[in-house]
Amino acid sequence: MTLSQTYRTALIAIAGFLLTALFHMKAVAQANSPQGVRNIVIVHGAWADGSSWSKVIPLLQAKGLHVVAVQNPLTSLADDVAATKRAIALQDGPVLLVGHSYGGVVITEAGNDPKVVGLVYVAALAPSDGESVASVIKPFPPAPLVSEVRADAEGFLTLTPKGIAEDFAQDLSDKEKQLLTATQAPTAAAVFGATITTAAWRAKPSWCVIASNDRAVPPELEKAEAAAMKAASITPPVTCQRFLSRKRSQT
Repeated sequence: MTLSQTYRTALIAIAGFLLTALFHMKAVAQANSPQGVRNIVIVHGAWADGSSWSKVIPLLQAKGLHVVAVQNPLTSLADDVAATKRAIALQDGPVLLVGHSYGGVVITEAGNDPKVVGLVYVAALAPSDGESVASVIKPFPPAPLVSEVRADAEGFLTLTPKGIAEDFAQDLSDKEKQLLTATQAPTAAAVFGATITTAAWRAKPSWCVIASNDRAVPPELEKAEAAAMKAASITPPVTCQRFLSRKRSQT
């Protein structure tokens, strides 16, 4: 299987997984909405933006779903949760909330919104009550990306070109890596120490996509989270770091 085919397979798998979650939630949502769950709010991770989901969004829209990608400011966990809750508030019915990487932390807190009926974690972090990114990753060997993070004088973090090329977007073309290096969103270091008040996954159905080759979030942590949540999960044959948005054109 070529790299392009692998990406395509993984994208279809994730879209299908989201549709499965929606089907499962339909009976729950019908109590509040005759149409069931038609709204998907998706949340990007650190150093990224809403375009991270540009390859998944059309697959879901083709199924008649209403999809909104949050644009997190990445200035604090509270700011990111607030941005996500604003997006949720604009939906006309129940919501399936989806988060990638650090975006999983955001949906863990924002998912307490009563409109949210389910959560999907895509290669994401899912702290419990009182936990943070820093605390949940501590028991695991550092992911390769960690050594390529740089802080500025204002307390914001960026990735080195090497980190993007080898650990953040290693499956993409050189041109795409250069673009990501130029457009990455600086992320406040404080977001990784911010703690969860109430983990929404404790009270709401959850699903997990585990990236077995992830170089940003330890795969063993992703597996442990899925087990703790008792969540159904799939493991696509790729890294999940930024593959959501772009795939190579060459076969």
